[in-house]
Amino acid sequence: QVQLVESGGGLVQAGGSLRLSCEASGRTFSLYTMGWFRQAPGKERDFVSAISRSGGITYYSESVKGRFTISRDNAKNTVYLQMSSLKPEDTAVYYCAARMGSGSMSDREYAYWGQGTQVTVSS
Repeated sequence: QVQLVESGGGLVQAGGSLRLSCEASGRTFSLYTMGWFRQAPGKERDFVSAISRSGGITYYSESVKGRFTISRDNAKNTVYLQMSSLKPEDTAVYYCAARMGSGSMSDREYAYWGQGTQVTVSS
C-alpha cells in the first residue's frame, strides 16, 4: 500500500505557472505508475498526465499537452506536475494517483489516491 500527499496548489493568474508535488510513503515508490487527475466543480474527474515507473514514458491529455510536464524523482519518492501557461479552465482540485500496472488514463485503474490540492486560475 502507498500513501500520497499532494502540495503546491494555489491561486495564480492566467498565463502563470505552478508546480504540484506528490510525495509517496509506504511501499517502494518505483513500483508504481503515477498519474495526475483533476476535478472541477460539478464535473467528472479527468485524466491530466501519467508517468511510467522509470519515468521514461509520459502521457498527457490533449488539453494540457505542451503546457504541463510530469516528472518523478524515485530517490525522493515524489512525482511532480509542472504547469505553465495556465488558463482559467485549468481550475480544479488536482489529485495524485498510483497504480501497479502500466500507464492508464482511466481513474478506475488507479488504486491509491491523495487528498487533492486546489488550483485556481484567475482571468
